[in-house]
Amino acid sequence: MSAAQRPLTAMIDPVTGPPDCTAYERGGGWQATRKALGTLSPADVTDIVTRSKLRGRGGAGFGTGQKWSFVPKEPASERRKYLIANADEMEPGTFKDRWLMEGNPLQLVEGMILAAYAVQAGHGIIFLRGEYHLACQRLEHAIGQARQLGWLGPNILGSAFSFDIHVHSSAGRYICGEETALLTTLEGRRATPRSKPPFPQTGGLWGAPSVVNNVETLCNLPPIIANGAEWFAALGLGDDGGTKIYGASGRVARPGAWELPMGTPLRQIIEEHAGGMRPGYRLRALLPGGASTAFLDASALDVAMDYASVEKAGSRLGTGMAIVLDDQTCPIGMIRNLEHFFAQESCGWCTPCRDGLPWVERLLDAIEEGTGTQEDMDQLGRHARMLGAPGRTFCAHAPGAMAPLASGLKLFADDFADHIAQCRCPQRHAA
Repeated sequence: MSAAQRPLTAMIDPVTGPPDCTAYERGGGWQATRKALGTLSPADVTDIVTRSKLRGRGGAGFGTGQKWSFVPKEPASERRKYLIANADEMEPGTFKDRWLMEGNPLQLVEGMILAAYAVQAGHGIIFLRGEYHLACQRLEHAIGQARQLGWLGPNILGSAFSFDIHVHSSAGRYICGEETALLTTLEGRRATPRSKPPFPQTGGLWGAPSVVNNVETLCNLPPIIANGAEWFAALGLGDDGGTKIYGASGRVARPGAWELPMGTPLRQIIEEHAGGMRPGYRLRALLPGGASTAFLDASALDVAMDYASVEKAGSRLGTGMAIVLDDQTCPIGMIRNLEHFFAQESCGWCTPCRDGLPWVERLLDAIEEGTGTQEDMDQLGRHARMLGAPGRTFCAHAPGAMAPLASGLKLFADDFADHIAQCRCPQRHAA
């Protein structure tokens, strides 16, 4: 793919490191900011992003322009509003935002300027995963450069629009990726989700209108504004516009991440870009969009990696970062490992999630260790149905945790039966 077909990663070079402001401008950076502040109104920017078909890249896939449209229209100078980059990338198997922030932090800075101008927010915050130390250093340096050269601060480019950004390193909890829990944390309180409405766009951080967008979403904005909605929409292979950072981890030959057209077939990602499976291993199943998505088996490799196609196949696109299960890894052990993560990351606010997820983990422990019974299987099925149903828990944490379990109970039914019948993990015993 040419640089023009890789708007997110064209300027990322692991050898030379992230571009400074001069190199970033030489590569096409800041054009979108000049265009937006010089010739476009905030409504024009929102309209372009809406027509581009950009959907949120954090997992939910909500239309970006549509999300902005809910924010009150007052200018930034008349009303306090916030633009927050959700960089709390704690979804297991996902590392796309880290690549962007470490590789070209200025593109995130410019994307935030454009989003803030569209919604007329005067204050920007990057809510960063606490373990991303290198990303933090590079973001701080990029923000300092941009501020020194007048891209951030009062009256940017001589306009009436003022905007600045600061980085907030999180305390490191998965639930902070849920946007209302993120806002609660920024306010200095325990990271628990909020009841909605009010939605953040009208009553968010400290009660002010707030927009929370994913890092990858924001990094798409400079090329969209610079090149136009139609250009971006045409980059996708289906109904969803643009490119997407896809990835693969597990026993593939070349684990990693790649910027590809939205709708790239899963087979192409796994076999061409990840190099297929390592010698001696066979692909058995995968989680297509991170740990909180449902398993797809090897027969689904021809599915297009876009929102509608993956949903039709029985899972979710999520973050687009696939976790591959091979034929020599016990699927029950893998699911147990995932449920352990989700159980310890529950915020504890609602009883079904707080008590249900540790119970699921204990049941899986028993089955994996050889003491499980058919009654345990029945209990797992009930938990998958009850916790996985939307509306039965306070937020989407427990339903997300149940996605790999519910799909695994169906896809790996024989493995569960063998564990119970043999009173052991057959694969671990064989090893």
